[in-house]
Amino acid sequence: MKGKPHMTTTARRRQTFVAIIAMLLASLALSPGADAQASNPYQRGPNPTQSSIEALRGPYSTTTTSVSSFVSGFGGGTIYYPTGTNETFGGVVVAPGFTASQSSMSWLGHRLASQGFVVFTIDTNGRFDQPGSRADQLLAAADYLADDSSSAVQARLDDSRMAVMGHSMGGGGSIEASSDRSSLKASIPLTPWHTRKTWSSVQVPTLVVGAENDSVASTSSHAIPLYNGLPSSLDKAYLELDGASHFAPNSNNTTIAAYSISWLKRFVDNDTRYDQFLCGPNHTADRDISDYRSTCPYSPVDPGDPGDPGTPGGECVRTHTRNHVDAGRATNVWGTAYAVGSGDNLGSHSYFNYVSLQSISGGWTEVSSCP
Repeated sequence: MKGKPHMTTTARRRQTFVAIIAMLLASLALSPGADAQASNPYQRGPNPTQSSIEALRGPYSTTTTSVSSFVSGFGGGTIYYPTGTNETFGGVVVAPGFTASQSSMSWLGHRLASQGFVVFTIDTNGRFDQPGSRADQLLAAADYLADDSSSAVQARLDDSRMAVMGHSMGGGGSIEASSDRSSLKASIPLTPWHTRKTWSSVQVPTLVVGAENDSVASTSSHAIPLYNGLPSSLDKAYLELDGASHFAPNSNNTTIAAYSISWLKRFVDNDTRYDQFLCGPNHTADRDISDYRSTCPYSPVDPGDPGDPGTPGGECVRTHTRNHVDAGRATNVWGTAYAVGSGDNLGSHSYFNYVSLQSISGGWTEVSSCP
């Protein structure tokens, strides 16, 4: 009896290579949003649903680190950030209201961070600090996050994508901070208080959250005039919480969380998957919302520069990474290099090539491998 034909090592490798590519292409086809993620380097997390934006925790595990009250420019605080990932995330600084401490806003920490943000809830230098001072402290905290936070935090932070939030006078401070620093990507003032009502110079997308029964900073005196005082050309929205008080932002609130997550995703991450929650539904049909106004549809997204994938002219540079492929990077598989969108796992301890990439079908890119 004749034996089976002998298969050479090269033939076996080619057969294995074909099997691997077929398997990975199949998994890519089953992964919704992979192509979109490759075109938007800031997109994070799975396709959102109403349930996912209302959940107490998002898809990322999180941890915290404390910042001393002796820090310069603000009163210290707590940083919440995603773990178990090599991705980077936009930052969000959150200021408390008049006489309050960071603990009044702490419920937002893990809730936002687990959706894919580096969140910094801060204390102010003084409990009685006015909105202008709180604006300065929000920006000082943003600078601290970018320049002086721990290496673990900075490894997760994309400091080119920062946002501010605040409650009451902290909310007034978030509007003033966005007036002072137009490079911010988003601002969310929660039941805001500020004596100034006209903010014609603001260029930062702003979600104003008011409370129908606010007796401290009534919507007619603060939230609505502040919203109206922003440019009509600005990407902005006004959400009013039905039957809520001034202190609604001081405890877990599903409506605040869902709309804050959607706003931050849309404008910090440039993620248009969240437009459906901001522009799509009949908001006032929701019994938790008494008023909703917006300038939808929002400005088209500029996906930004995903980064130089390597050295000029397609020259390869060998580097080492673990368990992660960033958009614009490729992995060498037996003489031909392939890459998928950010976050796809091609195996532990693989070597990757930084090269000029050429798009082919299925969201893959094909390049020549390093010699």
